[in-house]
Amino acid sequence: MITQVNLKHFKCFELLKLPLTNLTLLSGANASGKSSILQAMVLLHQTMREHEWSTRLMLNGNTLKLGTVADVVDKVHGRHAFEIGLREGSDAYSWEFSGDRSDMSLTIDSIDISGSVTTNPKKLQFMFPDDSNNTAVNLANRIRGLTYITAERIGPREFYPLEDRQNASVVGPAGEYAISILHSGRDEKVLKGLEIDDVPATRLRQVEARMQTFFPGCGLAVEKVPRMNAVTLGLRTSEDTDFHRPVNVGFGLTQVLPIVVAALSANSHDILLIENPEVHLHPAGQALMGQFLADVASAGVQVIIETHSDHILNGIRRAVRSKILKPDQATLHFFRPRKDNQSQVISPQLDETGNVDIWPEGFFDQYDKDMNHFAGWDE
Repeated sequence: MITQVNLKHFKCFELLKLPLTNLTLLSGANASGKSSILQAMVLLHQTMREHEWSTRLMLNGNTLKLGTVADVVDKVHGRHAFEIGLREGSDAYSWEFSGDRSDMSLTIDSIDISGSVTTNPKKLQFMFPDDSNNTAVNLANRIRGLTYITAERIGPREFYPLEDRQNASVVGPAGEYAISILHSGRDEKVLKGLEIDDVPATRLRQVEARMQTFFPGCGLAVEKVPRMNAVTLGLRTSEDTDFHRPVNVGFGLTQVLPIVVAALSANSHDILLIENPEVHLHPAGQALMGQFLADVASAGVQVIIETHSDHILNGIRRAVRSKILKPDQATLHFFRPRKDNQSQVISPQLDETGNVDIWPEGFFDQYDKDMNHFAGWDE
């Protein structure tokens, strides 16, 4: 498990050392740096996945497009270089990158593997020297295979492309491969600890059963289109009705489905990054999503989410209270805009009852602020 992300001169951070656990929640104001944490990890993933032998960090690819060096270097303290570091237990890894401000990729200047530094590397595989130890190789494999789901997930479609597993091993940033993965792996077993009882342990049936916790009566039918590399998705919201085209069913189903498919397709020690899992879910569904992601983390998948939903937070708190996760397995980080006299990140702590020790200004407190405007109106 990755236990810390370190950033230097990346985006809005002069220097950041951010702890991670089994389930990490990133919250805070818009443009405060939450997405930058996910983007730093995805840049490593994207370069490893799309450019196996590259000695440059690629800012633009199929997963993420960040522009030029000038767009990603800290505009206050940086110039043309930044660093990304990861810690996994006692092992530490960091990469130093540099480039001209108009470049769309950066040279890998050095790689530090627990104190062993390689400068100006001429040959790399998956951003590591080819003589790296097994621990580094295992980390590279997990970063290369991580799943990143953005807030801009695709909506209902008439049909979905059917891709080869080698090309589409994860659901994709917009969930564009979720139905393909669901079809091709329909008979595979889900991770132990995530099975719903009294339902066949296959992916398709478990995904359907898990969707029913969000949308009672939900049914899924995934069928290959004859003589086409495509599949159709049928959805229903009651056992008393036939299957409908996705466009004729609530938008929330197609927004939640990629998350459920990704989670139930994961293996132990995989990494799952999700932006705004609450999109198009009503409050009760958002709380259920928080509990579901706690279940996923408890089963051995490392989950990092960015959210604006207090209901997601409360779902996680309920999971801690129910002992699905221990308090030290769930980490909360609250990001604030950069100012000279305050820390950019505050990390409230959970106790065994799910209570939060501190509530900084702006940390899921808008409901209380709004209610203050109604105080005394009945007097």
